[in-house]
Amino acid sequence: MPRTPRQWLYAALAVAGFFGTLAFNLQFAREAGGFDVGAFVAGGFANPAAGSLTMDLLVALASFLVWSYSEARQLAMRRWWVYVAVTFLVAFAVAFPLFLLARDRRLEERDAAPA
Repeated sequence: MPRTPRQWLYAALAVAGFFGTLAFNLQFAREAGGFDVGAFVAGGFANPAAGSLTMDLLVALASFLVWSYSEARQLAMRRWWVYVAVTFLVAFAVAFPLFLLARDRRLEERDAAPA
């Protein structure tokens, strides 16, 4: 459960990311007659604007995976793989704020521990 305003913001962003992407994914599946991963990826490059947004997302996603792995190890955060799974099975827009929430809580725990 979030404890600070920042943690509540991370939680709200994860919820917004879930429902925001869900709406577009459902619309895509309806229009495509099912969820075709190949067509979904191709749609990300359907025109220059979509391609630019897709590349922006892919670079941010790769950066997140590298950074979050290192950060999770450094902070002894368990189950880093869950954020990877959420990234690819749900949405990066859900995984990133969830990781930030868990990281913030872990930093709180570390800072509250007796020296």
